[in-house]
Amino acid sequence: MAKTFLKPINIPSEVSLTCEEETISIKGKLGELELIVHSDVELLVEDESVSFSPSNQLPETLALTGTMRALLKNILEGVSSGYEKKLEINGVGYRAKLAGNKLELNLGFSHPVVYKLPEGVSAELPSQTEIVLKSIDKQKIGQVAAEIRNFRPPEPYKGKGVKYSDEIIRRKESKKA
Repeated sequence: MAKTFLKPINIPSEVSLTCEEETISIKGKLGELELIVHSDVELLVEDESVSFSPSNQLPETLALTGTMRALLKNILEGVSSGYEKKLEINGVGYRAKLAGNKLELNLGFSHPVVYKLPEGVSAELPSQTEIVLKSIDKQKIGQVAAEIRNFRPPEPYKGKGVKYSDEIIRRKESKKA
């Protein structure tokens, strides 16, 4: 039976890709990342594209093949153009301040919440109530944004808290006497 390869991923011209056994190193203008390919997934690197193929027809292997393809596509996009997540802070007295790689958040607690940004993630504050996170790693930036949002998730009555800029908060009506 002939090998079936998933839809190939085109490699941008400004990105270099090198393979060593089960590790793919991707280097772009914004940085360098690595991807470890699962042993059940076969890799075919051509001139300007990469394809993945399952080594057998088990459902788990087919799922892993699709996952490896998606991870590589995210890395290629990350090292060439990067990722950005925007957070908004809503509430009276709620604000953010940046000091080095530490984000100081005043979220209505008796003390400010200090969050140390991990390596590879940077933050900008266009205003005191907006946070813009930037990184080349999609998983890492999503995790950081989720952790910051988790300090004070938006509540449904007044909408106070930290939310993603594109998130819609379903508002509830307050109780009537």
